[in-house]
Amino acid sequence: MSAAESGGATAYILHHQRNLANEPARGIVDFSVINYDTVFFSVLLALVFFGLFWMVARRATAGVPGKVQNFIEIIVSFVDDQVRDTFHGASRLVAPLALTIFCWIFLFNFMDLIPVDLLPLVARGVGLEHLKVVPSTDLNATFAMSLTVFVLIIFYSLKMKGVAGFIGELTLNPFRAKNVVVQALLVPINFILESVTFLARPISLSLRLYGNLYAGEMVFLLLAVLTLQGISALAHFSGWFFLVLQFALALVWAVFHLLIITIQAFIFMVLTIVYLAMATEHH
Repeated sequence: MSAAESGGATAYILHHQRNLANEPARGIVDFSVINYDTVFFSVLLALVFFGLFWMVARRATAGVPGKVQNFIEIIVSFVDDQVRDTFHGASRLVAPLALTIFCWIFLFNFMDLIPVDLLPLVARGVGLEHLKVVPSTDLNATFAMSLTVFVLIIFYSLKMKGVAGFIGELTLNPFRAKNVVVQALLVPINFILESVTFLARPISLSLRLYGNLYAGEMVFLLLAVLTLQGISALAHFSGWFFLVLQFALALVWAVFHLLIITIQAFIFMVLTIVYLAMATEHH
């Protein structure tokens, strides 16, 4: 609120867009910068996910399940069905990986539904000037997750097809020729085209998640600015009217955003399964 009062809406939004970091970033993606808030909330939400599933697994019963166990079983069954429908290879890693990705990213995104000034206000109370609570609005976090998936894609490609098969996949498609000389001439073209498609996978994964959550966060910040302006004008009827209107708009957007954060977690999970399935296929 102090930022909005001193520098207006722009200062308020810029203040909320800064991470608690060891140094200012020197670009959009700067891996030399450690965003402490992203690391803290990522680890915290991982512990929440692990702790909840571990607790349910230990207390699981063969009889009529409780509400929490039933909810967890629905999630596990849903993710397992997605893996079975898409990934036709044999791997003990893909299903747990898909479950982890879906639940972890959903928890990342769910943090966006917490009022934008609540946790930063608590942080200022303990002397921290900046705090971003949504890890998926940090491009370093989303890009790191997509790079992990990219490494697994390369690993499965080499494991299932070998070095020669992996190189052949990048150089012998999409253009093929029966003549050996013509095929050799097509290798550089094929490599350029396939490399662009191959390298676009981690970039699209990270930017899609980041862009959607960043846009959602900006909407909440804009609604917060309008709410603060309404509070400053409570002496007039128009101030009360706009205050009620902003709360109504924030509620509607929160309900709609709940659908968005779920879809984005689902898309990241499904694309990961699809990419790993493509890595294991020989055709």
